[in-house]
Amino acid sequence: MKMSEFVQKIIKNFFIIFASIIMMITILRQIYYPNMAFDLKSIYIIMAFSFLSSLTGFILYSPNDISEKKMRIRIIIHFFTLEILLIAIGSVIDLVNSALDGIILALQIAVIYTLVRLLSWRNDKKEAQKINEKLKALKNKENQ
Repeated sequence: MKMSEFVQKIIKNFFIIFASIIMMITILRQIYYPNMAFDLKSIYIIMAFSFLSSLTGFILYSPNDISEKKMRIRIIIHFFTLEILLIAIGSVIDLVNSALDGIILALQIAVIYTLVRLLSWRNDKKEAQKINEKLKALKNKENQ
């Protein structure tokens, strides 16, 4: 994958992560704190978490094709790096004050991570289908 394509993917993941966090927090606040509103500081914190989360995507970058096993290992390393980084930052900015807060944040990160990976996988699958269709069309032209 070219670096420019990868940077585009990181930017796209930033917006997916940001939107997912906003939706998750909105739903949780409706359930547990219906009168609580978003303040500007919260939006900036969410943006920072989204940005850091998308930047850790460089763990997954490889200019050359790598095996599926190596990619799975990178995904696992990426996930745990993300969990540790975000929980550590959450505790520094007093977002995580107890073990329960840490567990809840870890679960939220896992849900959002899974959502981003699924959306990314779906997009990659569509790209692969387009490439296969073009290859079939090219092969049919050659056979005629």
